[in-house]
Amino acid sequence: MSRRIQLQKILESVKGLATDPLTRRPAVYFQPPSSVKLVYPCIVYVLERVDIKHADNKPYMSAERYKVTIIDKDPDSEIPDTLLYMPRCKLDRPYTADNLNHWVFSLYY
Repeated sequence: MSRRIQLQKILESVKGLATDPLTRRPAVYFQPPSSVKLVYPCIVYVLERVDIKHADNKPYMSAERYKVTIIDKDPDSEIPDTLLYMPRCKLDRPYTADNLNHWVFSLYY
């Protein structure tokens, strides 16, 4: 199983997410196209970059960094607290747009 699929399962286990009516799964979207109608609260994540460490001119370790955005109508949502305590995860910025609250995290997985 790929690391991204493992991350998908971890994100789907976050409590408080809406259920997507089409898939009947928690509302976690990986790089959704603009045609996908999001249900809130949800998590949207995209691959941002891959960091590779080298030794003796050979790659020996890699870490994928994802931009994870929690979107919720509730400004006091408890969903961001779950990600705050994940290893190698940090809050980049919160913001509000279109009456929706967004919390953007950088997560290495």
